[in-house]
Amino acid sequence: MPARVDARPRVSIDLPLVVAYRIDSVAALGDPTRRAIFERLADGPLSVGQLAAGLPVSRPAVSQHLKVLKDAGLVTDRPVGTRRLYALDPRGIAAVRAYFDRFWSRALLSFKAAAEHPPQEQA
Repeated sequence: MPARVDARPRVSIDLPLVVAYRIDSVAALGDPTRRAIFERLADGPLSVGQLAAGLPVSRPAVSQHLKVLKDAGLVTDRPVGTRRLYALDPRGIAAVRAYFDRFWSRALLSFKAAAEHPPQEQA
């Protein structure tokens, strides 16, 4: 009887790879190395090698961080010859901005209310 062929990726001989959760864009930026990569990409597309050259981590580590950023919707990649160039994804940045704008709007409204109606001093 032929062996069963399973095309799913595996973490070992007997265990299939299971993605437990998907990291969101705000959480993805919680790691200092990912934040540094994200900030460097603000100047334009870069390859893994170019990113790794300015960071205290290895190229494979940069690749892993880029995968997290890509899965979170913050980064895109495209092939250019034998390498891939990574760039910020405007849609992901818009989502992060919208997330923080909600808090900023609430903070401004609270400040306005406090400025217009200061608390009464007690005698």
